[in-house]
Amino acid sequence: MKLLRKSIGFILTAIVCLSFNSTAYSTQVKIFFSPNGGCLDAIIYEIDNAKKSIDVAMYAFTSRPIAQAIVRAYKRNVKVRIVLDKKFATESIYSKHIFLMKKGVPVKLVSPPPKRGKIGLMHNKFAIIDGKVVLTGSFNWTAAAEYLNYENLLVFYSKEVAEIFEREFNKLWKR
Repeated sequence: MKLLRKSIGFILTAIVCLSFNSTAYSTQVKIFFSPNGGCLDAIIYEIDNAKKSIDVAMYAFTSRPIAQAIVRAYKRNVKVRIVLDKKFATESIYSKHIFLMKKGVPVKLVSPPPKRGKIGLMHNKFAIIDGKVVLTGSFNWTAAAEYLNYENLLVFYSKEVAEIFEREFNKLWKR
């Protein structure tokens, strides 16, 4: 099973790299799957290696280890901004937004504007680190995503990809 996962990961990495190399982008990609496929460790590694900035747009953020890594980064003067889905954050007793805010980390809770009387979700799951690393995929920053669910995490090492995600993050941050 591990060999199959690694083979699929290698094939997907090759496909993604080839598709990016055929455009103006130059990027490297790491691909992880859960449960127990290294997503949590990969996220914490990238946060712990951040030097300048971390911008996060995350639907569900309940992971204590990731929240602690964010606080460590903030304490070493990395500029951190977090955007979370308002409904999830306020309805989940496990949401880390209050913990982060108490530590001084800037957090915004957002919802899309109502349409036909219904409010949607801020369902993004991405982070931009130092303007050159993007973490994205189906992986919410939760224990369930790491230990129970079938999820994926892609880590892009590309300034060009980071710029695209940063533009979207800034739209959310201004809401």
